Amino acid sequence: MKLKDNKIIKTLIFLFFNFLALGGGVILMENGPQEDWYISLNKAPWTPPGWVFGAAWTSIMLLFSFYMTKLSFQFYFLDKKLISLYALQWLLNVGWNLVFFNLHKTKIGLVVIVLLWLLIGYFTCKYIYKIKWFTLLILPYLIWMTIATSLNAYIVLNN
Repeated sequence: MKLKDNKIIKTLIFLFFNFLALGGGVILMENGPQEDWYISLNKAPWTPPGWVFGAAWTSIMLLFSFYMTKLSFQFYFLDKKLISLYALQWLLNVGWNLVFFNLHKTKIGLVVIVLLWLLIGYFTCKYIYKIKWFTLLILPYLIWMTIATSLNAYIVLNN
């Protein structure tokens, strides 16, 4: 069976890279949420408890893997534009942890997260007609990015 036709293989590839992004983000974040720097920040009143972040990202990356698998069937599997957008999403997602938690650059972090939010919004709107109701699989990512962007913006504006 060819790779371009194998849904299981494609799904496993996207699962691998999406969870690699999560793992990379955790490594780059180090102990950021427990550091005095982060604890002392004036955070938004709607900041969820820490455990919510892990649960949300796990769910988002599972759904995004299925979304990307479905989308990849609409194109050649290694379509340059699709893979470039996916890679950019991956880099922005992982890079935000480094910028925000390690470098403590909240304003640059806000730029990174806004770019990521815009990119996820682009995915959502651009491909809705190609994959129809499967677009629902990316909506949790877009919603979470909206929340995360608001949290980052609050920190920038109130610290």
